[in-house]
Amino acid sequence: MEPAAAETPAGLTEAQAELAAQKVERERIARRKAEREAPVDAGGKLSGKAADLLAAVRAVESGAKPAAVYFDEAPAAPRRAAPAPPQPRPAAPAPARTAGDVGAVRAVLARGGAPEALAGQAAEALGEGAAEQLAEDPWRLLAVPGVRPTQADGFAQALLGPAAGPADERRGAAVLGWLLDQAAVKGHTALEAPVLEKALAQYGVPAPAETLETAIGDGAVLVFHEPLGPPAGEDEEQPVRILVGLEEHALAEEALADGLARLAGTFGGPADWSAAATGPAAELVRAVAAHGLVTHTGGEAARTEPAALLAAARQLGLRACLAAHAPAAAGAEAVTVAGLLAGTEGPGRDADGRFDLDLLIVLDAPQLDVGTAAALVESVPDGARLVLSGDPGVLGSAGPGRVFADVLAARAFPQVVSRTPDPGPIGELVSGVGIGELNRVDAPGKEVVIVPVRDAGEAVHRTVQLVAESVPRAFGIPAEAVQVITPGHGGSAGTRTLNAALKERLNPGPGRFGGFDPGDRVVHVPSPGRALPARVVSADAQGLHLDAGGARVVVPQERVEAQVRHGWAVTAHQAVGARWPAVVVVLPGDAAEALSRDWVYTAFGRAERHLSVVHGVDEALPRAVAQGLPKPRTTRLTGLLRALTAAQEEQQP
Repeated sequence: MEPAAAETPAGLTEAQAELAAQKVERERIARRKAEREAPVDAGGKLSGKAADLLAAVRAVESGAKPAAVYFDEAPAAPRRAAPAPPQPRPAAPAPARTAGDVGAVRAVLARGGAPEALAGQAAEALGEGAAEQLAEDPWRLLAVPGVRPTQADGFAQALLGPAAGPADERRGAAVLGWLLDQAAVKGHTALEAPVLEKALAQYGVPAPAETLETAIGDGAVLVFHEPLGPPAGEDEEQPVRILVGLEEHALAEEALADGLARLAGTFGGPADWSAAATGPAAELVRAVAAHGLVTHTGGEAARTEPAALLAAARQLGLRACLAAHAPAAAGAEAVTVAGLLAGTEGPGRDADGRFDLDLLIVLDAPQLDVGTAAALVESVPDGARLVLSGDPGVLGSAGPGRVFADVLAARAFPQVVSRTPDPGPIGELVSGVGIGELNRVDAPGKEVVIVPVRDAGEAVHRTVQLVAESVPRAFGIPAEAVQVITPGHGGSAGTRTLNAALKERLNPGPGRFGGFDPGDRVVHVPSPGRALPARVVSADAQGLHLDAGGARVVVPQERVEAQVRHGWAVTAHQAVGARWPAVVVVLPGDAAEALSRDWVYTAFGRAERHLSVVHGVDEALPRAVAQGLPKPRTTRLTGLLRALTAAQEEQQP
């Protein structure tokens, strides 16, 4: 969004005018969707703001900007269903697909030579009339998790014959949606238009610009005009970048920006918290006393400060709640973000559907994706306080967006930086990694141990030995309290290989329940980004019965393969937000390319008392810490917040 400047003839600032123009454009798209009875012809012309923005694309597109910065090739990941705009109350679940729906889809898949096992996923992804959709537009198969364009092309050729060509408008639209979905998996909420056009060309779409223009005019995607800075001179135009994104992420980011601004603006004023503003949390308490929205950053030791704030607020008689990303990190005084939104944990909701509280403190804020964050902020009532707390150095959210980093970058709200250092040799090591230094630390109590290995086989052997024998014997930490962390699921020492070896040693069995036995340590992933540690209890016709921290969970048989993995070894993404008494980080030689500073920081920081590093990557580890910065995510939240802040400042006398 453009920064506020001079008043327009209509009496609006440029920031306000930009926001209003985007609202008008979305309303135009909505009207066109309602009135349209046939698809827009390829190359159909646009008018108004959409035409201006597409003209800007042509003006700024040079082809010299590398696409890899914003979009990189990767195996397809499960496609998330499009969420509804954030609502105060949880949305009703989608109706279950009938056997007839699945059967009809199965028949179409069989005609096109596609695996019939995809029928259930296709019916769920496409919704009502899935079979008819596939028959009329075979490239809709790209909506199914794991399907790639080459596979959809083969399916289309089998159904349509010679008519299925690369220039088919349906193919271009489907590939465009698939590319944006893949970008969302990597954390982007939008892509630059030239980058997206280049990606379309790489997948054989013969007219990328026309395909993108048609999709914008059709309302399938939205286009945004974002300034890159002030003009170089008085006669120069302001440099801009043109972003294209899916409506679901655009609505979520805009709702989130509006919600954050609402909370900052509806705050009733300071309260007398002077008696509570003592100790390490004093600065945080004072900030929250005087503002409706505060950010708080720090390492693992700094988590005591939000806890102290919670206690102070409750002593003052405020209805306060502390929510964390992972159950293990929540503690007795906290709930999980997922449980709070679902209504299974926390204070419940008032008559307006918003949380019945005066203060919400969110730990692990870097794990919030835009959809979750928008729903969370929308549920906080006017006048209540919100604190977003987290460690900026850890891995980002599993879903699209970089909410916490964008809020910090906007500098629109008070920021409290903790001065509480992480203690001991592990804290010293992790703090160094956070600033790009892999330092040798003095660990007289063997708090940090490096175990060099020559190959993957030795890495697996030493890992099992550490978990089953060395750590329990040396530190009195039982094997079930030792967590193994490795870069990926595949590979020579990924989670699959390590879990097989650890199961054989710690809980051998035939895997009679879909590969699992009672007593197996597992991770339950009910939705992307949520990894819940559990143990297998039993199995029956209902499904696999798990014990998740004392709570009984039943995973239906048809979902076990997708949602349950053995959990002695996990990835750092699955481990973020939780800590264990002892952690064994495994770095096999073939994992060198997967390492980055935030990965190492997250993995090493999961250990409380002891950290063993099974080291087989040689100089790749210090190089990753020094140079392996996180891949950038293309998002809009920072610009939206700055525009709203500028507009509010212009309105003040």
